[in-house]
Amino acid sequence: MHPATIQRLNAINRAFYQTVADDFDQTRAAPWPGWMLLLPHLRAPLNVLDIGCGNARFAVFLAQHLGAEQVTYRGIDNSAALLDRARAHLAAIPGLRARLDEHDIVEQPLNLGAYDLVTLFGVLHHIPGAEERAQFMGQAAGCVKAGGLLVFAAWRFYEFERYRARVVPWPDDLHVEAGDYLLDWRRGAHSLRYCHYVDDAEQSALAAATGMTLVSEYRADGDEYRANAYSVLLKGAS
Repeated sequence: MHPATIQRLNAINRAFYQTVADDFDQTRAAPWPGWMLLLPHLRAPLNVLDIGCGNARFAVFLAQHLGAEQVTYRGIDNSAALLDRARAHLAAIPGLRARLDEHDIVEQPLNLGAYDLVTLFGVLHHIPGAEERAQFMGQAAGCVKAGGLLVFAAWRFYEFERYRARVVPWPDDLHVEAGDYLLDWRRGAHSLRYCHYVDDAEQSALAAATGMTLVSEYRADGDEYRANAYSVLLKGAS
């Protein structure tokens, strides 16, 4: 995808999260049900990198289920507004070692160290470009320690009529790829967001791009308990 198109799509989403941060935070306080299925794969103590952390509700989930003192958490996101809300949530958890950083995950590389667990929840549909998504997955895999896990979930929004009904036309001068959509937001302030639909074939390709071993895959969350497709990947010893 052309770099100028990537920047425009990224700008659409940055404006989206700035506009809807309050509504987004208030409606996304609960943990994803699919996270419960990750617990058997996790071993404490756990050093975690949460890419695209939003309001850091995954950190809250880990603290509740593993114990705050067992988790060292780093969350990164390109939305300053959501990071402000994340700081407020994490400040209420005594004993949790946490760090939050503003980082443009679309336009900046993921040179962020090595972790036991790296997560990508609600992220991939905001990464423009098929080649760029594959490269992004390779970078995410580079943040995983030997023996560690990379977990990603692809939002399968286009499989549900209520999300297809939110698709609006692209501007004539914006040339996107197959599976790219512009969705309207129907709560509070009006805003638009760029979302890419990752199908089964692309999900398999993205998992393969990491060079890691697939240990589990499942559907969970939201509509019909199938809104997100999860892939759990293990990094072998180097």
